[in-house]
Amino acid sequence: MRLLNPCNDNSCQWAESTPMTTRRWYPTLETLEDGSIIIIGGDDWGGYVNDKGQNNPTYEFFPSKGNVTGLNLLAISLPANLYPLTWLLPSGNLFINSNWNNAILDYKTNTEFQIPNVPHAVRTYPGSAANAMLPLTPANNYTASLLFCGGTNLQPDQWKLDWNIAAYPADATCVRITPDVDTNWRDDDSMPEGRSMGNFIFLPDGRLFLLNGIAKGTAGYGNTSWALGQSFGDGPIYEPAYFDPNAPQGSRWSRPSDLKPSTVARMYHSVALLLPDGSIQSSGSNPNADYVAPGTPGYPYFTEYKVERFYPDYYNKPRPKPTGLPTTISYGGNFFDLKLPKGDISANDALEQTKVVIIRPGFSTHAINMGQRYVQLSSTYETNSDGSATLHVSQLPPNPAVLAPGPAFIYVVVKGVPSIGAMVMVGNGQLGAQPTAAQPTLPGKTPAIVQKTETAAEMGSVAGGKIAAKKGASTRSASISISNLLALVGLATLFNWLH
Repeated sequence: MRLLNPCNDNSCQWAESTPMTTRRWYPTLETLEDGSIIIIGGDDWGGYVNDKGQNNPTYEFFPSKGNVTGLNLLAISLPANLYPLTWLLPSGNLFINSNWNNAILDYKTNTEFQIPNVPHAVRTYPGSAANAMLPLTPANNYTASLLFCGGTNLQPDQWKLDWNIAAYPADATCVRITPDVDTNWRDDDSMPEGRSMGNFIFLPDGRLFLLNGIAKGTAGYGNTSWALGQSFGDGPIYEPAYFDPNAPQGSRWSRPSDLKPSTVARMYHSVALLLPDGSIQSSGSNPNADYVAPGTPGYPYFTEYKVERFYPDYYNKPRPKPTGLPTTISYGGNFFDLKLPKGDISANDALEQTKVVIIRPGFSTHAINMGQRYVQLSSTYETNSDGSATLHVSQLPPNPAVLAPGPAFIYVVVKGVPSIGAMVMVGNGQLGAQPTAAQPTLPGKTPAIVQKTETAAEMGSVAGGKIAAKKGASTRSASISISNLLALVGLATLFNWLH
């Protein structure tokens, strides 16, 4: 493993750390409540999909906690079980999607709860659906719902290279699940078109921005008779779209005429991330084994070095300019005050539509975004005699599983327009159990955008770390020690918050 402490000059150097206990090609990393990382799955040598001979159906931790632990989900979900889609839930459990299969993992007791298969399509790599945990808000009692859009409808025996996968249409369906409350899947609005390798990026206003990907085929590359050069995907999609989880079902997708398309085919090995100013950076794409120059005969999709930025519809509107933004956010404890000048709140009902949000952009690789999370803080407001307003803002709920410790952006959003994001440290900046404290009642008036809803009340509260695993779910205890796996395959992640 390699660590990097970012800097503002050229002095940064990668530092070698203690290796993992096993080889892992295409594993998943998820930050836990204490700031440590769980490392899940992978294989020994790579390849288009996994196979029994090189499968690594285990998980381990960084910093290391010793031997690896077996994960039955990854043993039963071959071959499309690489980069298993994983989220830390507010209950403290992990939701893991692998191929068609899914499980809730209590990693503290090494216990799995198998839950129903995902409908319609394979969402994991190389099917590669766009995916995200929807915003955690006071209105939904910080209850996590997971959204999957697109992917590839292939059965386990179809992930073979003896047919033209690159001509197979990508899936257009979207499904969601709220696993701390109910392990049943629900259909959501389908995308405007089928898409594999799309990236979902959170916007500060709570919408998701979908970009990149392909209409046919899957992630991956190889030397087959039907590959496009070496690409297993075709039909790049240039048009982004907005998904609004708060819009009525049936009208959640939009693609306004002023939403400019990409000018670059973003396919395998592409990435996208939110920037502090609320724009989105997109880069990469190389569905080939090595560098391929533009114009190379027989290679319609080459190695791409262009970087693009997308500017959502709020970008050129006057931005809120709050003062008093904190540099750290704790789990409970005293609230903090922000001040908004008169000019920021002059519009009708502006204060009723003002919220304070924390976004962890996470990290992106292979058209996958890991670690991304959006949390709205509770807040109230009071108007001042000079026409300005004071926002009273709660800290995070006293439950680190709502948002794991580490760096994030804080935004103040007024009627859908965000301030420029400021970096905050969530938690105490140290590995280990995070301090928590009770949350005092806020003075002032609660805006409509913060108030709880009937739906949230029906969901119940999991912000305090309650578990709601489905009764009767099959339970498997997994404690397989693997001692004969070979040495480490390189893995890099950023720990810029570790001091």
